[in-house]
Parts: sequence; structure tokens; C-alpha cells
Amino acid sequence: MISKNFDSLFKAASSVRKLAHVPYSNFKVGAAFLTEDNKIITGCNVENAAYPQSQCAEATAIGNMISNGSQKILEIVVIGSGDLLCSPCGGCRQRIREFASLDTKIHMCNENGHMKTSTLEDLLPDSFGPENL
Repeated sequence: MISKNFDSLFKAASSVRKLAHVPYSNFKVGAAFLTEDNKIITGCNVENAAYPQSQCAEATAIGNMISNGSQKILEIVVIGSGDLLCSPCGGCRQRIREFASLDTKIHMCNENGHMKTSTLEDLLPDSFGPENL
């Protein structure tokens, strides 16, 4: 289930994860997207003293993707802290839905490597997307 792009995406997510601004939780997350134009776009989480103002790594990567002129996510790697896998939160699953197809592979990892791969549809069944409007 690991794709030929996994190693490059894992390295990119791992590198950006180190840049996360997490003075409150100390839980660093890095995300890397492969886009339709073969770019690797990254993002890390950025915490704020007012917790609701914090931003997830996937949300940062989406903003970076759009700012770089890309529109579609083909594959994702998310790396968190600790021993357990890191999956996108519910809000980020919906954000990803805007820019990815339901069969987009999401590789959930810890610092040491791959833990599990799911599709967006597995993580967000019966979702509401752009075509619903």
C-alpha cells in the first residue's frame, strides 16, 4: 500500500514537523501533500495561547498549496509525536475533502515511520463535498 512517493513525502513531512510552533502541547505535527502538478507541499501545526486560534499542519499545508498555485491533493503523509499514528482531525478531514478525491491515500505515521494507510473515504464516510452544492 506504500506508494513510490511515500519516502519523499515522509521526509518532507518529517522535516517540516521539526519547525512546528507548539509551546503549549509540545505535540509536533508535519504534513506533506503530493499535488496534481507533482509538487510536494508541506505544513506544520502552529499553536496560539488562545487555543482555538491554533492551526493544524494539514490546514497550513492547504494554505501553502493554494498559495503555490496547486489545486488538487493526490496523496498525503501526516506525522505526529509519540508512538501512536497521527490521523487528521475531523476538521482537517473536511478541509482535505475540498481538495482531494475520496480515494486519496492518507498515510498516517509516527516519528519512526509508516503506521497505517487509509483513503479519505475511509476517514470521512458519507462526506459532504463541493459536488453537493
